[in-house]
Amino acid sequence: MTHKQPTDLNSIEALTTHLRERLGDVMPDFEIEEKARLAHRINQLKKAKNALILGHNYMEPALFHSVPDITGDSLELSRQAAQTDKDIIVFCGVEFMAETAKILNPEKTVLIPSAKAGCSLAESITAEDVRQLKARFPGVPVVTYINTYADVKAECDICCTSGNAHAVVESLNSDSVIFLPDEYLAGNVARETGKHIIFPTKDPLKAAQTQAELDYQMIGWHGRCEVHEQFTVEDIENVRAQFPDVVVLAHPECSPEVVAAADFSGSTTAMINFVKNQQISRYLLLTECAMGDNIAAENPGKEMLRLCAVRCPHMNEIHLIDTLHALEKNQYEVTVPEDIRQRAWQSVNRMLQIGA
Repeated sequence: MTHKQPTDLNSIEALTTHLRERLGDVMPDFEIEEKARLAHRINQLKKAKNALILGHNYMEPALFHSVPDITGDSLELSRQAAQTDKDIIVFCGVEFMAETAKILNPEKTVLIPSAKAGCSLAESITAEDVRQLKARFPGVPVVTYINTYADVKAECDICCTSGNAHAVVESLNSDSVIFLPDEYLAGNVARETGKHIIFPTKDPLKAAQTQAELDYQMIGWHGRCEVHEQFTVEDIENVRAQFPDVVVLAHPECSPEVVAAADFSGSTTAMINFVKNQQISRYLLLTECAMGDNIAAENPGKEMLRLCAVRCPHMNEIHLIDTLHALEKNQYEVTVPEDIRQRAWQSVNRMLQIGA
């Protein structure tokens, strides 16, 4: 589910009140007033330039609660990008997300408010890596996590997100699947689907000696999210020892051991909806900490425990001032070579057809 901002935030005063209601407990008033002025200028430019601003759930709170037309996870924002009639898309997220918007909207201008908003997962695998895997496991369909760059998407059969990974794998009706690049998400999907997963070595000669001895149903890759890999089962045990009533929510990019120890696991949207709809008084989120701040702001009657402040350094490249500069200067435009875009479109479009 995506979230649309209120439509009446047309003045600095309205924005200030809106931000104060959500962030007044964690942000001083002078900063709220300054953020409201920035947000007002962005919203004016957005209207003048016929732009759509998409904000990922990991955006810092002042941005998240002020300028995006729509906020959500990567799957829902991809769907929104595919449907927009705006001339410009400003994607407040990391580069692979903006690339996906461009893949779906080749005729539109897509901007990202940062010159270096990367991703540890996207950088863990290359298109050549995928080609080599396909050569070693001929005929095995390739599922690629949306957290990858366009040239990698172009080499796969279908993309997935953390919210629909299980459904995508099942949709293939295949005895074996290559699932890239997140090691932990692959392990969690393997556990859910009952598949035996292997992680072949990158050394082709060594692989040739051992591959025949392995009975595999899923082939993974050793890529990890630098945020989610930091959470441990010991973290959960320590929190529960002090707060026995806590409900623990873990993102599927956490290790299978952490996901198994949690009370709930799901995409960012699934976690948002869980906190909103469940009658829980105290919860712990094992994911990027800015999202925790955003959920807490919208659920003031529920206590969010602070395990640690794990901020994605790449998401943290994007703030209100960067978004303003992107619109003012049309800077950091995202482009995808057309031959790569066409092939990547096929895998992304197949993902969008999965009703999950």
